[in-house]
Amino acid sequence: MKNTALTHIHESLGAKMVPFAGFNMPVQYEGVTAEHETVRNGVGVFDVSHMGEFLLTGPNALALIQKVTSNDASTLTIGRAQYSCLPNAEGGIVDDLIVYRMKEEQYLLVVNASNIEKDWNWISSHNDLGVDMKNLSDDYSLLAIQGPKAVEAMQALTSVNLSEIKYYHFEVADFAGIEHVIISATGYTGSGGFEIYCKNSEVEQIWNKVFEAGAPFGIKPIGLAARDTLRLEMGFCLYGNDINDSTSPLEAGLGWITKFTKDFVNSENLKKQKEEGVSRKLVGFELLERGIPRHDYEIVDANGNNIGIVTSGTMAPTVGKGIGMGYVKTEHSAIDSEIYIQIRNNKVLAKVVKMPFYKK
Repeated sequence: MKNTALTHIHESLGAKMVPFAGFNMPVQYEGVTAEHETVRNGVGVFDVSHMGEFLLTGPNALALIQKVTSNDASTLTIGRAQYSCLPNAEGGIVDDLIVYRMKEEQYLLVVNASNIEKDWNWISSHNDLGVDMKNLSDDYSLLAIQGPKAVEAMQALTSVNLSEIKYYHFEVADFAGIEHVIISATGYTGSGGFEIYCKNSEVEQIWNKVFEAGAPFGIKPIGLAARDTLRLEMGFCLYGNDINDSTSPLEAGLGWITKFTKDFVNSENLKKQKEEGVSRKLVGFELLERGIPRHDYEIVDANGNNIGIVTSGTMAPTVGKGIGMGYVKTEHSAIDSEIYIQIRNNKVLAKVVKMPFYKK
């Protein structure tokens, strides 16, 4: 089990620690609902240093990224980031990721912790272009400072105007007394804020200064359980739950990051799938009766016939009801379609809704 550079701090704060993607991670501190509300209404800090970072450099770096990712990275200018995915050869997804354009010929790819080795091997297997690849995952830490008070609480720690960093943009600047920190706005919670990428040797200083500066704003450490409820209220996919090696980006509602203006791994087959239509779709739903939907619960029709499966579900703290995401047969995917979630022996009525569930 790997530790992050801050594991000892989480333990000293009394966090409940669990194994996650091969790391010893804080799942909660004071409780999921309280932590969720801290991020929705104030400011909280996640240690997400388990995430992976690959640095791709050289004149063919863009060409390699264009080949292995579904989105069009040629639109990126320095200081911008892009959500994308790595399609596999069978129509599924190797991983979803964020691509940062750092310099003219340099890109940072941020990948999911559970897929670091798989992604590295996949991208390497397509690197016949001489691109210099460095796996920085073990050397870098990542903090996500999230919530509507994040900008105001952290402004004193940097010379950059944090309110001017637009969504999916970033700056390399000073932060909490450390030079050359990546400050990016690619939040996964829907409540604003930003992420801090720094070296492992720097993160404890940054953590301490963040909590000092945030104290008047009620800043708190937040665990991975609240990260999950926050992202689910936004309808954001979680790799391993809502997307995986056998889900197509088109089934998953990720057509918007699947650009057929270029050739990429399996683009021909995905293009064909787009033209012919998919047989199942990832939808958001809310329960109309009492109950909590969970991962892998069956989705059925009025007659009890299986029409799909729940991929993520929870009792949503801000929304105040049971919500979830799941794949259903396309004919059941229209907004307001009535579906049933099989919770133990009960068929619980739900309806398909437009995501996000949480609206500011």
